[in-house]
Amino acid sequence: MEQSGNNLAATVREEKELDIQTEDLENASTFEKHALSSPTDKEEVVMLDTRKDEQDKESPSEESKFNNPPAEKLEGETFDIQKEKQVKSQNEMKSLEVGEKIGETESKKRIDDSKEGENDEADSKETNKNLEENVYGGEEEPVFDGTEIPGMEANRSLSLRSVDHELEGQGPAWPEKAAALTNFLKEKSAVAVSSFVRRLSGKSDTGQDVHDEDKNHDKDTDGNMSKNTSPETEAQEVSKKSAESSRWNPLSRIGISRDAWGENKSVQDHSIEDLIQPIAMKGRIVLYTKLGCQDCKETRRFLHGKRLRYVEINIDVYPSRKQELEKIAGSYAVPRVFFNEVLIGGLAELKSLEESGKLGEKIEYVVTETPSFEAPLPPLSGEDDLSSSGAIDELALIVRKMKGSVSVKDRFYKMRRFTNCFLGSEAVDFLSEDQYLEREEAIEFGRKLGSKLFFQHVLDENVFEDGNHLYRFLDDDPLVSQCQNIPRGIIEVKPKPIVEISSRLRFLSYAILEAYASEDGKHVDYKSIHGSEEFARYLRITEELQRVELCEMPREENIAFFINLYNMMAIHAILVWGQPSGALERRKLLGDFKYVIGGLTYSLSAIYNGILRGNQRPPYNLIKPFGVKDKRLKVALPCPEPLAHFALVCGTRSGPALRCYSPQNLDEELIDAARNFLRTGGLYVDLIANVAYVSKILRWYSVDFGKNEVEVLRHAAIYLEPVESQALLELLSNTQLKVIYQPYDWGLNH
Repeated sequence: MEQSGNNLAATVREEKELDIQTEDLENASTFEKHALSSPTDKEEVVMLDTRKDEQDKESPSEESKFNNPPAEKLEGETFDIQKEKQVKSQNEMKSLEVGEKIGETESKKRIDDSKEGENDEADSKETNKNLEENVYGGEEEPVFDGTEIPGMEANRSLSLRSVDHELEGQGPAWPEKAAALTNFLKEKSAVAVSSFVRRLSGKSDTGQDVHDEDKNHDKDTDGNMSKNTSPETEAQEVSKKSAESSRWNPLSRIGISRDAWGENKSVQDHSIEDLIQPIAMKGRIVLYTKLGCQDCKETRRFLHGKRLRYVEINIDVYPSRKQELEKIAGSYAVPRVFFNEVLIGGLAELKSLEESGKLGEKIEYVVTETPSFEAPLPPLSGEDDLSSSGAIDELALIVRKMKGSVSVKDRFYKMRRFTNCFLGSEAVDFLSEDQYLEREEAIEFGRKLGSKLFFQHVLDENVFEDGNHLYRFLDDDPLVSQCQNIPRGIIEVKPKPIVEISSRLRFLSYAILEAYASEDGKHVDYKSIHGSEEFARYLRITEELQRVELCEMPREENIAFFINLYNMMAIHAILVWGQPSGALERRKLLGDFKYVIGGLTYSLSAIYNGILRGNQRPPYNLIKPFGVKDKRLKVALPCPEPLAHFALVCGTRSGPALRCYSPQNLDEELIDAARNFLRTGGLYVDLIANVAYVSKILRWYSVDFGKNEVEVLRHAAIYLEPVESQALLELLSNTQLKVIYQPYDWGLNH
């Protein structure tokens, strides 16, 4: 009985001590979670985990005895040991709250002790633990999409060791713990992917460069950069790093390097601009010129060399200024230069003043004095512009009135939604009342308006019919409204023939290029073009293209018109959207910058590959610009024009020279453009090394020149110098030629 009573008392004592142990372990786990959730206590928690690992290693036998007690005495000793360990652990936890300095001292002491007793396996575990701490840091980690998972920080702070310990101590609740462990591993996997992408992009977990952080980490390990920081300062640093981490972007590294490159480039550009920056002046210099004048070109070059900004008045572009020039100068002779109201003269007078040393006094005068009312004025907006002249279009007036009467709104038609459209029946009702027509006559009148491109069917099913058919006014079309030459409202002037508009555009393009481009056509003064009256007039002329008829142009007129329009469109696109800085921006500029011509939209790529190349696929594309039912196919050339590649300029340095082409001498001008391009670097043959350096234009559009590389080079050899052409053909016949394609410079030709 006595032995039975002792056994019962021992059992009761064992159960009580087990309950106390379980409660203490739960309190310790709660304290550990609280410590891990605070970023400022990161070092103390790591120290606590390390101490627990050491305790586990020091007493593996006690733990096994606890799990498999052989006798009562051993069980009591085991419980006493566990109780002592719990009391010791609680004392250590309390000591952690005393201060950071005591924790650091104990950490150093513990590290020294652990180094003496650690074996190879312990080193491996410690390395894995450090790696885990580096990957899953104490600060918040963004998920790949930039959002934060609620509670990620607390869940991430739990180590696998503590989770396993809780699973052993809470046996009946292991299914819930297993589910929590599974979720925990999933979250860690997401964070690991984010950290991997970050480090791949060159960023560390804290937002620093990886090399810089590694360098700082090495210094901290060696003890060269160890510092004592207060908990408040450390908390501020951690919160700052968390904010930077939440704003992290995998592409930010590229953006930084690109910004740095742009910064260096802008510094270089500014230094170059300082050397050629015009002299600031209060006065005004006016230069009278005309087209095709060699002395005028020399005078422009002279004024540019002196860094003098001037206003050019071309008497061919502004005919009314001839009388003004004769009145103030006594003749129509050009060039004529005015410093304010003072007539300097022509090129000979400028050189004479420079030789005598009196030119500096004249420049000082125009720099310091403002022009009087007697000085010639710059060209006025709309001066001598014929764009708004012509007969009034009565049909345009009727359409303007109809647009204000019919209901224009979004409608559904054949299971689709169409914006800004009106019903054909409403248009017939308006035309019947306004023009006093029968319904059949109103329908015919509506077809006439549709054929004049005032409006069109939303699906292009018919020209105009009565009923529930939907139609759009031209400027309400979502594609047309994005074009850069769409006018504000309906033009009241009758559309002019395309040949006349093409002639005016060609004349104005010639004047712009002569005044604002270099003589070789390789450099363009975009800044001066943007503020010129000639360019403003060009924009007004392009607005007349919305309702023209293109099918009536002959071949030479068609090619010359679209080449000149393409080159001016490229200048317009660069002035509006800026220089493209990459392949995607170039694709956008070539494909999305559009004009409306004859009721249809034309991009730079559509003109290049659709019209002038006979609807050929662009380089690295699988789709042709125009489909089988596309109305623009009627304007496209029946076959590609190879020489057009040497005339089309999209604003790059490796492109051809910028010129203006006329339909009368089109073939001769295109051949001259090909010779100029290929002889000035487009195709260079090294006869000693038997190597041909070829422009990539011949590679991208090789299908327009021949079936293979040999045929392309034979085609190009026609436009070289006779000696070089013969040598190239001999090399091609002997198959001893090596072809190297030159790098293409996409920089702006300014």
